[in-house]
Amino acid sequence: MLGVAFRRGLLAAALLLTAPVAHADITLPALLTDHLVLQQKTTVALWGWAAPGEAVQVTAGWQKKPLRTVADAQGNWLVRVPTPKAGGPYTLVFQGRNRLAVRDVLLGEVWLCSGQSNMAFPVAKGASKWMTGVTNEAEAVPKANYPAIRMFTVTQKVADEPERDVQGSWAVCSPQTVGAFSAVAYFFGQEIHLKTGVPVGLIHSSWGGTPAESWTRREVLAQHPELSPILTRYAEGLARRPAYEAELAAWKQEKQANPEINRPKPREPLSASSNKSPAKLYNGMIRGLQPYTLRGVIWYQGESNAERAYQYRTLFPALIASWRQDWQQPELPFYFVQITPHKGQNPEIREAQLLSWQQVPRTGLVVTTDVGDSLDIHPRNKQTVGHRLARWALRHEYNQRKLETSGPIYRSMRAENGKVRLEFDHAAGLKAEGPRLRDFTVAGADSVFHPAQARIDGNSVLVWSDQVTRPVAVRFGWLAVPHASLYNAAGLPASPFRTDAWRVSTHGKR
Repeated sequence: MLGVAFRRGLLAAALLLTAPVAHADITLPALLTDHLVLQQKTTVALWGWAAPGEAVQVTAGWQKKPLRTVADAQGNWLVRVPTPKAGGPYTLVFQGRNRLAVRDVLLGEVWLCSGQSNMAFPVAKGASKWMTGVTNEAEAVPKANYPAIRMFTVTQKVADEPERDVQGSWAVCSPQTVGAFSAVAYFFGQEIHLKTGVPVGLIHSSWGGTPAESWTRREVLAQHPELSPILTRYAEGLARRPAYEAELAAWKQEKQANPEINRPKPREPLSASSNKSPAKLYNGMIRGLQPYTLRGVIWYQGESNAERAYQYRTLFPALIASWRQDWQQPELPFYFVQITPHKGQNPEIREAQLLSWQQVPRTGLVVTTDVGDSLDIHPRNKQTVGHRLARWALRHEYNQRKLETSGPIYRSMRAENGKVRLEFDHAAGLKAEGPRLRDFTVAGADSVFHPAQARIDGNSVLVWSDQVTRPVAVRFGWLAVPHASLYNAAGLPASPFRTDAWRVSTHGKR
């Protein structure tokens, strides 16, 4: 008996030594706070931390009986709670050595909204130092009185290792709170809420100027031969930092002595604290959101990967697959925005996004060739973007089957007497906006493209050029700033495309 008691005493002492004092009480992640929205009609994850071995009881306001679990040796605990149809407000009570109550809980639809600056773009001017407000801001903000829409913005953070939590809090949507929130996310959520009548929870996690690899788990990058050069380049850049600092100092000294000098400034490698560093935004801003149960993801990013657009064909699908794996939701819907026309972008990044949609199940693509700004990478019309994202969700998640989700998408071509006939999916009611179809080019076997004429013929398009007697390839909108001239009856523009598979400028850039 003494031996058993002695061993129990040693175990208790070990637990006390290994458990941080802060974990003697139950603590909850930032997502589990007042005003939250939990996904309806499923089983949601609720989790937190406590002392190792501590008994934890979770009582949900919509259930008669509490759920019980025990914190593991690291102090982690998790329960999975069935949820009924949308409703509330409810209260969640967490009981261990202490008692925590989370109030004003709604059941509804939960969407994660992520990407770079066009997702970060706020509803109101003044909410950000470097962005204007949206088109019709003066009308949109006063009308944003939707207490059943809840908004959570993740605090921006770079982290070397995966973080167990994020920083942020839920806000009830109102004219006073909506201004600083992601405009694309808000207009998407607003339409979902108005069309379904259920509460909507929007989790916004984005950062301007960041490449997709920053949002991707390190192991995913390391294990893929097309993506591992990203990590190699980053490691080489860190090793080169001292040399760069010396080169920069010499350049500044030389420039001061001779202001007319034309030698370019040394290119700075990424620092360990850069938000562009591989995996570090995943570590600091995505990992801590797991395993909060989602209905889906909306994504607006790609500008910072345009120089390596061919690689993005692999990188972006890998990101989607890894997020689905991390959330243990293999069919998690993932709807994303194609990059808008801008002088600093290239057509290859739009093609990479188009191919990602065509090759990855349960995804959707929003074309934005008609709402861009050739001189501003941050066009103000976020209402249209949010509306088109909502179309995908409304059709595929909320059973509005008659709703068209896409503009015309190239399917096939065939030569006809010196012309090319193009066939499209989503082609019902093909029409031209403006006096004529624009931005079609055609090439022969020499791969030299010439401006082409084009006309709609039923649900197909005929393309030709007097300079190409035997056309073999057609491109549409293959420009940094394409024009939207081809639409379907739903008023949705056609995606830029090419019929050829010839080598492009970003091929091989890793």
